[in-house]
Amino acid sequence: MIDLYTFPTPNGWKVSIMLEEIGLPYTTHVVHIGKDEQFAPDFLKISPNNKIPAIVDQDGPNGSPISVFETGAILMYLARKTDSDLLPTDPRKFTAVAEWLMFQMGSIGPMFGQMGHFVRFAKEDVPYGKKRYTDESRRILGVMNTRLAVQEYLAGAYSIADIASYGWIKSAEMMFDGLDDWEHVDRWYKAVGVRPAVQKGITVPTLEA
Repeated sequence: MIDLYTFPTPNGWKVSIMLEEIGLPYTTHVVHIGKDEQFAPDFLKISPNNKIPAIVDQDGPNGSPISVFETGAILMYLARKTDSDLLPTDPRKFTAVAEWLMFQMGSIGPMFGQMGHFVRFAKEDVPYGKKRYTDESRRILGVMNTRLAVQEYLAGAYSIADIASYGWIKSAEMMFDGLDDWEHVDRWYKAVGVRPAVQKGITVPTLEA
């Protein structure tokens, strides 16, 4: 059994989608970041960076519990635990998945997150911040668009790189009122979005009214 500590954000959805894709049973624990619950001492023991999501695998290596934080590490851990094709073992295929997973973690997530902050949540208007991160987010979407013009998915076959990226592209679709400027990203986004595991994963966790 996996204990998933999460909140409905692009980062949180990565792990719930992954758990649905590989079919591992899990229990969801809501860490309400709007109430600063991520800073609770008990959560810090699981996630040293005070960020969601994090997991505890009660049946970890050698049958002992293990906690894992950082979404890329969680996705890789779960894929290896289940020998999933979502992280292939072939060196060339593995490298392609690793490249695009790191692209999400180093570019998509940070830049889209900053764009969202300055455009939607900043308490004061910062034109430089808005332009800087919106322009960079558009550039990143262009990189993806070029890749997806020649590949069905980011690493060729559907993988944890796509799972990691989907929630952030969902946020970009809302920010830009659609993905019409990036037709190949739009095609990919729709293809990933109809997967049953994705449709279920983005409903996790369900927050009480």
